Amino acid sequence: MINFPDISPVALQIGSFEIRWYSLAYIFGAIFALFYIKFLNKNLNLIPQDKKKNFLEDLLFYVILGVLLGGRLGFVIFYGFSYYIQHPIEIFYLWQGGMSYHGGLIGVIIASFLLAKKYKISFLRVTDIIAPSVPIGLFLGRLANFVNAELYGKPTDLPWAVHFPNVFLPRHPSQLYEAFLEGIVLFVILAILWQKKFYEKEGYLSGMLLICYGIFRIFVEFFRVGEIYFFNTISMGQVLSLPMIIVGIFILNYAKRKDSKVN
Repeated sequence: MINFPDISPVALQIGSFEIRWYSLAYIFGAIFALFYIKFLNKNLNLIPQDKKKNFLEDLLFYVILGVLLGGRLGFVIFYGFSYYIQHPIEIFYLWQGGMSYHGGLIGVIIASFLLAKKYKISFLRVTDIIAPSVPIGLFLGRLANFVNAELYGKPTDLPWAVHFPNVFLPRHPSQLYEAFLEGIVLFVILAILWQKKFYEKEGYLSGMLLICYGIFRIFVEFFRVGEIYFFNTISMGQVLSLPMIIVGIFILNYAKRKDSKVN
């Protein structure tokens, strides 16, 4: 068993003003993601040159807004609707945690659609550009979940079980499982696909992101304590991840058919 490290969820405090690691994870996740997107697209023409600079500048704002609004509203609707309907002011307490990846994904999809419409670029082209950077935010977000001692796993006696504060019995550090799979492994998969120029197959990277994340999330949910269960077996996270895999397969097939027509 491993005792939970003595890490304060507050990164910086000046008087009553607090900056939490959770907030910093989202801020730096977005900044690092933008730098990575710029690095990947530096010598490519996926975005017309006359639109490239403005597009990348707008991208950070659109995506951050989509993640924050979508992630928070998704958490409120999917995981705590009955609570927040009685405490609506707490919807805005972002520093307390409580974000839904699935909600954030919907927010990013809407942001991508608006960007595509504004710059008259293909919607799937926009999501393909964003896709390789998504694991960066997921990795930092899951580390922040660990620091907050939230979204921990089910009881276990494995050697790496963590004894979280104010929690009975040692638990799976499911946040770290997700940081590894959704962050590191997914990042490597998408980086390899980008290196092999799969960005030329419009929609391929977006489809792979949805499929891989869905599979990883469903797997980790077996070790994680879910907020809501259906039939006492299937978690809300698994229910929301299954459509991602289905949509990802559909997009992948679309990308392959379109590529075969071009060739």
